Order: sequence, then C-alpha cells, then structure tokens
Amino acid sequence: MLRLLPLLLFYFLANFVQSQTRVLDRQTREPISFATVSFGNGNGTFADDEGLFLFTKKLYSDVDSLHISSLGYKGLSIAAIHLKDTLFLDPKIDKLEEVFLRVKINRPFEEEKLKPYLDDDYYKCWLPTVESEIAVYFANKSPKKDTQISSVHIPIALESVDWKKRKKANAEKKSFSTLFKVNFYENKNNLPGENLNSQNIVFRVTEKNGDMFTLDVLPYAIYMPENGIFISIQVLGYTDKKGKLLPNKKYKEIKSRNSIVKIPTNFRPLLPFTSEIPENRTYIKRVFIHGNAWTLFSRESMGRSTLLDAGLNNYGMGISYRVFKDE
Repeated sequence: MLRLLPLLLFYFLANFVQSQTRVLDRQTREPISFATVSFGNGNGTFADDEGLFLFTKKLYSDVDSLHISSLGYKGLSIAAIHLKDTLFLDPKIDKLEEVFLRVKINRPFEEEKLKPYLDDDYYKCWLPTVESEIAVYFANKSPKKDTQISSVHIPIALESVDWKKRKKANAEKKSFSTLFKVNFYENKNNLPGENLNSQNIVFRVTEKNGDMFTLDVLPYAIYMPENGIFISIQVLGYTDKKGKLLPNKKYKEIKSRNSIVKIPTNFRPLLPFTSEIPENRTYIKRVFIHGNAWTLFSRESMGRSTLLDAGLNNYGMGISYRVFKDE
C-alpha cells in the first residue's frame, strides 16, 4: 500500500494540472492576471496572477458555457465542452478621458482625508463572496482643481478564535489570507460607469493588518473627475502564505430533492457597514452576470436586508487625496 501512495499522488497532481486553463494575451502571449471567468449559470471564478484557473466538469457539472473577460481585452465566450488548456484574449484600446488619468503633477498640494468608519461587530458586517462587488461614491470637494487620490482606507473586521472573548481587544483573532481587487469608476448618471483603472490593482489582507488596510494608489495616477468617483472592492479568494491565489472552490453545494443549489462561500475578512453616513452612497452588483447593472444599497432598491433593517446603509470606506494648488 505504501508503494502505491507516490503513484496515487502523482496521478492526482497530473489530473489537477491538466484541469487548469491558462488565459493569455493573443499578441504578446503573456498571461492575463486575474481574468474574470463567468459561468453560464451566473456563477464564476477568477484566474490567478499567472492567468490560470481551475475548471472541470466534476467540479462544475451543471456549467455548459464560460465567458472570459479582463480589463483592456475583448471578452471571449466558449462552450464548456470546447474548453482548452490555453485561451487567448484580444486586446482592445479603451479611450479614457485625459481628465481621469494623467502623468505626475509637480505642484504644491494639500492632503485631505475622508475618514473610514471602523467596527468589529460581526452583526454589522457584509460577508464577502466572489459574486459581489461593492462600490462607494465619493463626491469631488474641489471640482475646479486637480485632485489625485493618494490612498484608499479599507475597513475590515476580525473575528476572535474564542467567541466568548470577541469583545476583548487582546483576544486572539482567526487567521486568513485573502486577495482583493480595487476598481475605480467614473460617475455616469449617478451610477458606476467606465472603469478608470489602467491596470489591475490587487492587494492581500491578513489578520495582521488589524481593523483597516490602507492601499497606496499614488503609483496609478488616478485623478478624480469633476462629478466624483466610485471606488469598489471585490474579493478574489484565499491565498497561500506567499500571496498566491488558491484555486479553491468558490461555492457550497446543497442537494435538494430535484436539484443542486450553489451557495457562494463567504470569505474573510468581514466588511463593516455603518449608519453614520446619512445619504446612501454604496452600490452593489453581481460580478459574473455579464452586463448586470449596479444597484443602490437601499431599502427601496434591495428590499429586505439584515444590514438595512439595522440602519447600516453604507460600507465605511475612506480615502486620502491631494488637492493641487493652481499654477
């Protein structure tokens, strides 16, 4: 039996490798990092930093088609039975207005901050899934001046290993290592519009980051449009200790008498919502439904929600930004 273990392990690894598909740029043959893989049933997953994603009929027996998309590329739809080990996406040129993305401005500036709202109460938190993207609207306080976003302050809530000690500041916290993506959107008719990113912006969060992660976005030269900006956060999945996205399954299957219902896995950390912002400025969308519209997180738009019932109408994201003085 012991002699068979190496052979069984080799067989498992060989099948695992063969079940992975790589997404490449057709022109450069370079991997397309963190491509979105939407399934025909409204579920989906993500490629890792090397453009690899895991898909087998054994894992997703009810999926008959996939749609692959990524920032700066034309989408690709393919039947599951025709899925190959390599897929190619064609680049597309997005014409972003110059006001959104500029080169570095060398002028005096004033640093300002819109504070984040922190909370470690489990019952006041959004439970992230790969299917949900959450966007927060920030108005431009100085629409006649150049305003560059310098950092995004992302509140997170940690869970105690011992539930009875959850209210103690020194309680041991549950460990996690999770990869997120941030997107910046123009304001189009008071909804998130065109993506303003020039590239993917991802970051890894662990329990060691405490109750807030501050993301430096100065290298991306993102300037706020006159009518404000939407900033979103989207969970990609758990990672290993080196930050490599793991190809773990993103759904739990619950068998009923006549069908199998897929329930999205909740990822840690939790995202605290707040009641301290009077206006509704948080929006949500389903990631894997192609062309799905953004929805305002409000009672009128969402109907019943545990968070809304408790008066928690906004994700407590904050930002720091530079307001440049006139020449």
